[in-house]
Amino acid sequence: MNIYPDLFLTFAKVGVMTFGGGYAMLPILQREVVENKGWATEEELTDYFAIGQCTPGIIAVNTATFIGQKNKGVPGGIIATLGLVFPSLIIISLLAGVITAFSHLTWVNHAFGGIRVCVCVLILNAVIKLFKKAVIDMPTAVIFLAVTLGSFFLSVSPVIFVLAAAVLGIVLKNVGVKK
Repeated sequence: MNIYPDLFLTFAKVGVMTFGGGYAMLPILQREVVENKGWATEEELTDYFAIGQCTPGIIAVNTATFIGQKNKGVPGGIIATLGLVFPSLIIISLLAGVITAFSHLTWVNHAFGGIRVCVCVLILNAVIKLFKKAVIDMPTAVIFLAVTLGSFFLSVSPVIFVLAAAVLGIVLKNVGVKK
């Protein structure tokens, strides 16, 4: 099969099935890109998400671009990105005029409340899967703990956490902290 339509359709499928933004796409991206297509490893997907958070733009769009580019260069990055945003563009265009007319209804507010809870669970499942792959030894556990505590007590950009974790990873691996 020609990979360009496959890239577009796979990312369109991710885009149409995802509610809640970039983090909510993580479990679907993991299933489609890592498990079903083999276009990236779990480690690469985690790296793409980390880099996507540090670069301008939407995390999921950046991730789609990275994966498409990895597989088919710049055209692949463009096709994957277009595939991801196309469903949202169509759906938002259709709903834009209608949503304000119904947003005051109680059942609509309750439905969105349920969707938010579901998105939280999907994100938690993705975090647990990533945690199992990322925290593999004492240095990575120390980094995880440091970033977790930092995120609770400091109000800084995620870029700072990613850069600090990179530096801490280099330092801990080089000073001989063993598994």
